[in-house]
Amino acid sequence: MNVPFKVDLKNQVALVTGGSGVLCSTLAQALAACGAKVVVTGNRRPEAAETVAAEICKTGGTAISVTCNVLDKESLVAANEKVKQELGPVDILINGAGGNNPKGTTSLEHLRKEDLSGAAKDLTTFYDLDPKGVEAVFNLNFLGTLLPTQAFTREMAAKGKGTVINISSMNAFRPLTKIPAYSGAKAAVSNFTLWLAVHFSKVGVRVNAIAPGFFLTDQNRTLLTKPDGSLTPRANTILAHTPMGRFGAPLELVGVLLWLASADASGFVTGVVIPVDGGFAAFSGV
Repeated sequence: MNVPFKVDLKNQVALVTGGSGVLCSTLAQALAACGAKVVVTGNRRPEAAETVAAEICKTGGTAISVTCNVLDKESLVAANEKVKQELGPVDILINGAGGNNPKGTTSLEHLRKEDLSGAAKDLTTFYDLDPKGVEAVFNLNFLGTLLPTQAFTREMAAKGKGTVINISSMNAFRPLTKIPAYSGAKAAVSNFTLWLAVHFSKVGVRVNAIAPGFFLTDQNRTLLTKPDGSLTPRANTILAHTPMGRFGAPLELVGVLLWLASADASGFVTGVVIPVDGGFAAFSGV
């Protein structure tokens, strides 16, 4: 992989949860390109994590895949033991696992008075949101960040150095219509990043987050593009509110990742959430 610049991560172990996705697989490859020994974790699609690890090894890097569930503490503890045995303790943790659930999503952007009658059976209003669906989104995004941090940072704290990088979202700054559960869950991730940075400050572990703007991924492709490749109305609205007028490319996350991962480059940086969003957060819409 061609990275925009290189930092020295030689002999460091970097673990990426959700590492089989479009964005996090790119982050895993970038860390490997800078010398890190990379652990790609997966649960629902372990074969995809294996593929990412294999691609890294093919290009001369060091990587393994580990199957674990970010919501199962025993699974995470077992994964940590396996990583320590095969590569050593984790030095850099990327909490990239996350996602949305249709049951935590409304059908329309705004509530209308006529929707209150419940006559439209195929319509999900705010009042129809499934608590279990909302809970699933919060669990995956928030607990799916907290639990891996518990499992993989104890050795960092013991030796007095290490880095945690959470993956938040622009939804944490400005909630998007239709997805209250996901927006709220990512806001919780950002808040937890700041809390944890303070909590870990005396043991030498830095905690920061990257908040991607809008990137085409496997999760959102059907929401943003039509079968013919043209943009959906929602995608056009997003781009109209993104001053740079385009979606981001996965490689455009790499510079911030490497800067945060390197203690030499960002050793006095902790407790920040950095937008990579083409100006979305800066634009008022007018």
